[in-house]
Amino acid sequence: MKFKGLKLMVGVLSISLMTGLFSGCGNTTKSKSNISESPYSGEITALGSSALQPLVEAAAKDFMNKHTEATINVQGGGSGNGIKGVVEGSCEIGDSDIKAEEKLGDSELAKQLVDHKVCGIGFAVVVNNSVTVDSLTKQQIQDIFTGKITNWKQVGGEDMKIQVINRKSSSGTRATFIDTVMDGKREKQGLGTVQPENSGVRDAIKVTKGAISYLALSYITDDIKKDVKIMKINGIGATTENIKSGKYPFWSFEHMYTKGEAKGLTKSFLDFMVSDENKKNIKKLGYIPISELK
Repeated sequence: MKFKGLKLMVGVLSISLMTGLFSGCGNTTKSKSNISESPYSGEITALGSSALQPLVEAAAKDFMNKHTEATINVQGGGSGNGIKGVVEGSCEIGDSDIKAEEKLGDSELAKQLVDHKVCGIGFAVVVNNSVTVDSLTKQQIQDIFTGKITNWKQVGGEDMKIQVINRKSSSGTRATFIDTVMDGKREKQGLGTVQPENSGVRDAIKVTKGAISYLALSYITDDIKKDVKIMKINGIGATTENIKSGKYPFWSFEHMYTKGEAKGLTKSFLDFMVSDENKKNIKKLGYIPISELK
């Protein structure tokens, strides 16, 4: 009897121990799940538009200072790569200067993406400070980038060769340039050199005599203006007021795409991008708050 009682007691203790062990495992799993589902912790990546990159980096820094358990990775690479990345799942957010439908067409892939417009951005045709011309018409710009005009003296400047600096095919800035300034015309094949991102264009323009290209206004700081001149288009300057009034054509909305509806940390960060708290970064860096654009 004593032996049977001992066996029974050992059995009860074993069951209790196993129950506690499994219960502990269940609690641990639940705890990890809660952490991963938190809207203010975890890790995400925003990839794509180099034009939008300075704002996303500034917002990510402020967001992570406020929410220390969150990690926001920000990478450039161009709008095309941002859209491709979010479609393929290599990033949570795809940053783009152009609509996904323009890149992907009216496909099932495009329909899977959700567009989050976060601000507007202006662009400018820029030249090296060696150029004496201050304004170009749209037609003159088109003639330069299609190879019809090759010397600055043809547009009222000095006798100096025009050095064209283009952007790669995946660039959203390039797509906006072709749509709004070139009126759909493509650059002459093989004309000039190609830079992959806004930062590369900025650096090349600074050191290339007679150079012309285009940049997001967020890259044209007071320091850059020492070596780079912003050209007027049809006599109209690249200012926020001219963009908002519809006088200046070279601008676009900035998009941050997600595959399906944003959730968790991704949603929290996208909400922060359009918040009043982030508006200081938007204006300081030369972007236009979405609330101020029609």
